[in-house]
Amino acid sequence: MTNLQIFLDIATEAALAAGAVLQGYLGKLENAITEKGRPGDLVTAADQASEAEILSILRRHFPQHSILAEESGQLGNQDNQYLWAVDPLDGTTNYAHQYSAFAVSIGLLVHGVPSVGVIYDPLREELFRAATGLGATRNRQNIKVSEISELSKSLLVTGFAYDRRETADNNYAEFCHLTHLTQGVRRSGSAALDLAAVACGRVDGYWERGISPWDVVAGVVLLREAGGKVTAYDGTAFKIASGRILATNGKIHHQLSNELVTVPPLSSWK
Repeated sequence: MTNLQIFLDIATEAALAAGAVLQGYLGKLENAITEKGRPGDLVTAADQASEAEILSILRRHFPQHSILAEESGQLGNQDNQYLWAVDPLDGTTNYAHQYSAFAVSIGLLVHGVPSVGVIYDPLREELFRAATGLGATRNRQNIKVSEISELSKSLLVTGFAYDRRETADNNYAEFCHLTHLTQGVRRSGSAALDLAAVACGRVDGYWERGISPWDVVAGVVLLREAGGKVTAYDGTAFKIASGRILATNGKIHHQLSNELVTVPPLSSWK
């Protein structure tokens, strides 16, 4: 097997184990929910237990690799060519309310390039896997992006960052503007599941600001291997550190990009 196949298999093992942890905590958190400093930015005992399970598996198999985890931060030698981006519970607010949109997301960057991704939805038992050159699957069946080529016929998905109360750059104008131009814009509350939805053709495009690497590394690999396209809002190369992403089936990418960079601010709306 190639290294990427090995990495993919271990990431799958970790995601499934973490999913079992989340299933065990669901509906049993009681007072084990806190905010991380910003209103609505929650962390639970389930996040921490899920992350501990993932880190244990990754460290056992790849002790020299670097890790960037949502709850634990940077771990290991950050100069290593392999960097795991781990979100043990993407959609914590949903999870805390027992709303059925959350997932485990484990991605691997090789020399800074997203190369392996696993997203697991434990409630629906949907396992999304991909690695560069190895294709993308849902429950071991190949997936691909949709064929929609007109923005007016598309269904989109997006999200709102935790700092939306504090900044005018909060995605509200983009959400309203694109709701008028498409068949609808959804908001799941999980960036990982949003990217998986584009990858398997359930929706046609996704954009968001205020994201972190652990939110999207796995999904970027999945989408690219499913035939989709990932860039910055303006169509230039996607930069993980920017906190912004535009991801589509490729066929509406230019149209959606044009709208995102020209949308008027809410203050100008009548």
